[in-house]
Amino acid sequence: MPRRKTVQFALILFMSGLWSWQKAAAQNPINWTNDQLLRPSELATALKDNKDISVIFSIGPGAIIPHSRDMGMIKEEDNMKKFKQELESLPKDTSIVIYCGCCPYEHCPNVRPAIELLKEMKFTNFKLLDLPHNIKIDWINKGYPTGQ
Repeated sequence: MPRRKTVQFALILFMSGLWSWQKAAAQNPINWTNDQLLRPSELATALKDNKDISVIFSIGPGAIIPHSRDMGMIKEEDNMKKFKQELESLPKDTSIVIYCGCCPYEHCPNVRPAIELLKEMKFTNFKLLDLPHNIKIDWINKGYPTGQ
Protein backbone atom coordinates (compact mmCIF):
# COMPACT_ATOMS: atom_id res chain seq x y z
CA MET A 1 0.00 0.00 0.00
CA PRO A 2 2.73 2.61 0.78
CA ARG A 3 4.33 1.96 -2.62
CA ARG A 4 1.03 2.71 -4.37
CA LYS A 5 0.70 6.03 -2.54
CA THR A 6 4.27 6.94 -3.47
CA VAL A 7 3.55 6.21 -7.14
CA GLN A 8 0.32 8.24 -6.97
CA PHE A 9 2.14 11.13 -5.30
CA ALA A 10 4.89 11.03 -7.94
CA LEU A 11 2.28 10.99 -10.72
CA ILE A 12 0.42 13.95 -9.20
CA LEU A 13 3.68 15.85 -8.79
CA PHE A 14 4.67 15.10 -12.40
CA MET A 15 1.27 16.19 -13.78
CA SER A 16 1.36 19.35 -11.70
CA GLY A 17 4.82 20.20 -13.01
CA LEU A 18 3.76 19.50 -16.58
CA TRP A 19 0.69 21.75 -16.23
CA SER A 20 2.83 24.55 -14.75
CA TRP A 21 5.35 24.25 -17.56
CA GLN A 22 2.65 24.38 -20.24
CA LYS A 23 1.07 27.42 -18.61
CA ALA A 24 4.45 29.21 -18.43
CA ALA A 25 5.26 28.31 -22.03
CA ALA A 26 1.95 29.67 -23.35
CA GLN A 27 1.91 33.19 -24.80
CA ASN A 28 0.73 35.95 -22.49
CA PRO A 29 -2.76 37.24 -23.12
CA ILE A 30 -3.39 40.16 -25.43
CA ASN A 31 -2.31 43.42 -23.77
CA TRP A 32 -3.81 45.85 -26.29
CA THR A 33 -7.34 46.96 -27.08
CA ASN A 34 -9.15 47.05 -30.41
CA ASP A 35 -8.89 50.85 -30.24
CA GLN A 36 -5.11 50.49 -30.18
CA LEU A 37 -5.05 48.57 -33.48
CA LEU A 38 -4.27 50.56 -36.62
CA ARG A 39 -5.57 49.26 -39.92
CA PRO A 40 -2.78 48.84 -42.47
CA SER A 41 -4.78 50.81 -45.05
CA GLU A 42 -4.77 53.85 -42.73
CA LEU A 43 -0.99 53.80 -42.33
CA ALA A 44 -0.52 53.18 -46.06
CA THR A 45 -2.67 56.22 -46.85
CA ALA A 46 -0.72 58.42 -44.42
CA LEU A 47 2.55 57.27 -46.01
CA LYS A 48 1.25 57.84 -49.53
CA ASP A 49 -0.04 61.31 -48.68
CA ASN A 50 3.07 62.03 -46.57
CA LYS A 51 0.76 63.53 -43.92
CA ASP A 52 0.32 62.86 -40.23
CA ILE A 53 3.00 60.18 -40.18
CA SER A 54 3.52 58.73 -36.72
CA VAL A 55 6.87 57.64 -35.35
CA ILE A 56 6.99 54.08 -36.67
CA PHE A 57 9.00 51.36 -34.95
CA SER A 58 9.71 47.96 -36.43
CA ILE A 59 10.01 45.69 -33.42
CA GLY A 60 10.49 42.51 -35.44
CA PRO A 61 12.93 40.98 -37.89
CA GLY A 62 13.08 43.85 -40.37
CA ALA A 63 11.89 47.36 -41.11
CA ILE A 64 10.20 47.17 -44.48
CA ILE A 65 7.63 49.92 -44.01
CA PRO A 66 8.88 53.37 -45.06
CA HIS A 67 9.91 55.73 -42.22
CA SER A 68 10.29 52.76 -39.83
CA ARG A 69 12.96 52.81 -37.16
CA ASP A 70 14.44 49.33 -37.03
CA MET A 71 14.67 48.14 -33.41
CA GLY A 72 15.28 44.49 -34.19
CA MET A 73 13.43 41.71 -32.44
CA ILE A 74 12.33 43.18 -29.10
CA LYS A 75 12.41 39.76 -27.44
CA GLU A 76 16.20 40.17 -27.41
CA GLU A 77 17.44 42.20 -24.44
CA ASP A 78 19.78 44.48 -26.39
CA ASN A 79 17.02 45.38 -28.84
CA MET A 80 14.62 46.11 -25.99
CA LYS A 81 17.22 48.46 -24.48
CA LYS A 82 17.61 50.17 -27.87
CA PHE A 83 13.83 50.59 -28.13
CA LYS A 84 13.65 52.03 -24.62
CA GLN A 85 16.42 54.53 -25.40
CA GLU A 86 14.56 55.66 -28.53
CA LEU A 87 11.37 56.11 -26.52
CA GLU A 88 13.10 58.10 -23.78
CA SER A 89 13.74 60.93 -26.24
CA LEU A 90 10.06 61.26 -27.19
CA PRO A 91 7.24 63.17 -25.48
CA LYS A 92 4.69 60.85 -23.83
CA ASP A 93 1.92 61.97 -26.21
CA THR A 94 3.90 61.23 -29.40
CA SER A 95 1.90 59.38 -32.03
CA ILE A 96 3.66 55.99 -32.22
CA VAL A 97 3.00 52.95 -34.38
CA ILE A 98 4.71 49.63 -33.67
CA TYR A 99 4.70 46.56 -35.86
CA CYS A 100 6.35 43.18 -36.05
CA GLY A 101 4.72 40.94 -38.64
CA CYS A 102 6.94 37.93 -38.07
CA CYS A 103 4.02 35.61 -37.38
CA PRO A 104 0.41 35.51 -36.12
CA TYR A 105 -0.18 37.44 -32.89
CA GLU A 106 -0.67 34.31 -30.80
CA HIS A 107 2.93 33.29 -31.54
CA CYS A 108 4.61 36.69 -31.70
CA PRO A 109 7.39 37.12 -29.12
CA ASN A 110 7.82 40.86 -29.76
CA VAL A 111 4.47 42.67 -29.69
CA ARG A 112 3.50 42.10 -26.06
CA PRO A 113 6.84 43.18 -24.52
CA ALA A 114 6.89 46.32 -26.69
CA ILE A 115 3.36 47.28 -25.67
CA GLU A 116 4.16 46.58 -22.03
CA LEU A 117 7.15 48.93 -22.24
CA LEU A 118 5.04 51.68 -23.84
CA LYS A 119 2.53 51.33 -21.01
CA GLU A 120 5.22 51.28 -18.30
CA MET A 121 6.77 54.42 -19.76
CA LYS A 122 3.30 56.08 -19.74
CA PHE A 123 2.95 56.66 -23.49
CA THR A 124 -0.61 57.69 -24.29
CA ASN A 125 -0.85 57.69 -28.08
CA PHE A 126 0.46 54.42 -29.46
CA LYS A 127 -1.01 51.95 -31.95
CA LEU A 128 -0.19 48.42 -32.99
CA LEU A 129 -0.29 48.00 -36.76
CA ASP A 130 -2.91 45.30 -37.27
CA LEU A 131 -0.94 42.49 -38.89
CA PRO A 132 -2.72 39.45 -37.43
CA HIS A 133 -1.17 36.96 -39.87
CA ASN A 134 2.20 38.41 -40.86
CA ILE A 135 3.77 41.30 -42.76
CA LYS A 136 3.61 39.47 -46.11
CA ILE A 137 -0.10 38.64 -46.00
CA ASP A 138 -1.33 41.79 -44.26
CA TRP A 139 0.96 44.41 -45.88
CA ILE A 140 3.11 43.32 -48.82
CA ASN A 141 0.45 41.24 -50.62
CA LYS A 142 -1.93 44.20 -50.44
CA GLY A 143 0.52 46.39 -52.35
CA TYR A 144 1.25 48.77 -49.48
CA PRO A 145 4.56 50.69 -49.66
CA THR A 146 7.80 49.01 -48.75
CA GLY A 147 11.39 50.19 -48.56
CA GLN A 148 13.06 53.04 -46.75
